[in-house]
Amino acid sequence: MIDTVYIVRHAFRGNFTVNPQTGQYTASTRTPTGIPTDPPLTAHGVEQAKELADHLCNIDPPIDRIYSSPFYRCLETLKPTTERLFAQGRGGGKVRLDRGLGEFYGKADFSHPTPPDMAVLEPFFTDLDKEHVSIHIPHEKGEFIQEMHDRVERALESIITSLDNDSAQPQTLLICTHAAAMIAIGRILTGRTPDDLDEDDFQCYTASLSTFKRKKEQKERVAGGWECVGNAETYFLSQGAERGWKFNGEESFVSFANPAPTQSTEIPKL
Repeated sequence: MIDTVYIVRHAFRGNFTVNPQTGQYTASTRTPTGIPTDPPLTAHGVEQAKELADHLCNIDPPIDRIYSSPFYRCLETLKPTTERLFAQGRGGGKVRLDRGLGEFYGKADFSHPTPPDMAVLEPFFTDLDKEHVSIHIPHEKGEFIQEMHDRVERALESIITSLDNDSAQPQTLLICTHAAAMIAIGRILTGRTPDDLDEDDFQCYTASLSTFKRKKEQKERVAGGWECVGNAETYFLSQGAERGWKFNGEESFVSFANPAPTQSTEIPKL
């Protein structure tokens, strides 16, 4: 069974904005996949990813399986790690993309961009698992905060249960995701979801690492069956903790359905 789960947030990325009146997204720089909400890492983010790889490739217990949000910035963050692990025959040899671990967009009256598919990503990343199919997919018009938590919980249940039943008996799982999902994962695994979802509890700095250990007395549980032994650690990063984020209750776009700002709104660094 899986007994250790490592969660990392993608490294420092480029920016994008949205006009909440029209639902039009615009990236500050050209994106590799052509999707405005899919920017690459900045030069600083690339360095963060390398520092993260130095840590993850020597972590104990070692990584057995790797899952990721399908957005480019997450896969770019993982690339220095996966290249080294896979070349050494470690880490499972493939990255499984799962939309259940993907970006959180607030509820809106317009459709948000979807992440790139396998055909778009393959020219950039060669070690993707073509057989894995995402089951839990965010609604195209976004989610309320509770809906995002529910989606992430269903995805975790599916992923961890599948790995628990894997004949190869992997024991450790690495997930690369976004700020909102990283917070939600901490709450779900520990069973400590606050009544106020805006509470500042689990952290999610760029390229940070959270670690969860399975409770021996609750081996059959996914939700609530884990202990957090590392909350968004960054001691291995030369610049330390950066770009922290938390829910603020204003993630939904639906309030902009009638009168709306005339200028674009910068998206939080998720």
